[in-house]
Amino acid sequence: MPADQRPTLLITRPRKAALRFAAMLPDVPSVIAPVLRIVPVAHDAGVLHGARGLVFTSVHAVASAGAGQGRLAICVGGQTGQAARSAGFDVVEGQGTADSILPLIATAPVPLVHPHGRHVAKTLPVRGIVVYDQQPVDITPQAQALLAGQTPVILPVFSPRSASLLSQQVKNAQARLWIVAISDTASRAWTGPAQRVIVAQRPDADAMKAAILQLLASEQS
Repeated sequence: MPADQRPTLLITRPRKAALRFAAMLPDVPSVIAPVLRIVPVAHDAGVLHGARGLVFTSVHAVASAGAGQGRLAICVGGQTGQAARSAGFDVVEGQGTADSILPLIATAPVPLVHPHGRHVAKTLPVRGIVVYDQQPVDITPQAQALLAGQTPVILPVFSPRSASLLSQQVKNAQARLWIVAISDTASRAWTGPAQRVIVAQRPDADAMKAAILQLLASEQS
């Protein structure tokens, strides 16, 4: 493939998460253009700071619960678990999906509270508190120029909501779009144009990286 036709990665996660993911693929050209921004929401911090156990389904919620001090934290997957562990929580991890932590919630030895965003993919059977909002934003002019070009664009899609929002923003894209979805649910939420759509083997960043590398290898063979 000519150098000017090398696929470019368009990462639309909130900026901090996008930078982390770009660092996982340093040899792939990337453009960062968040389609969502994380905005804190006023909430009763005392409930979270005093909770004996927490459920974290996003890295964005961990800081809202204060210092872990050895409290139980049931985390949806490895990245969220790492953030909670760094904050001092005693972490139990699921397999990357909300369904995978339901048995952990059912057998938890202490009452649990779930700090989460305003938009959730699944309501869990514990007390929930909204601590942040995920507000839509327009992708950057750089991203729009990329989508108007001839270079293939790899679009990692990390949630059904971002898939839905992004589908609308890229509907007039001229570039060939290769969609890499974190789950079947995220894949089904994609309604935009796509030359290829693949789904990661697991719903986590490492599996998304592997899927992208596999896609690149298949295009070069």
